[in-house]
Amino acid sequence: MITTIQVSQATRGRLAALKSTPRESYDELIDKLLTLIPSGDKEGSYTDLFRMGRLNARLDARARRTLDHDGLKGRMGL
Repeated sequence: MITTIQVSQATRGRLAALKSTPRESYDELIDKLLTLIPSGDKEGSYTDLFRMGRLNARLDARARRTLDHDGLKGRMGL
């Protein structure tokens, strides 16, 4: 089944820049990007909620929205 999704022009441009060939579909590209979020490990499969949490944690770390050990101790009053 084919469906449509709405993305901004800026997002569409960023996706287009990632295509490996001009003929590659956005569906193929999005599928590739989704494989970067692990579905599990040797102990079993991850839930979708866990996978989203893991992705958000990586994005927070990349944007420097995290605390180091000393910062966390300070926040907790230790």
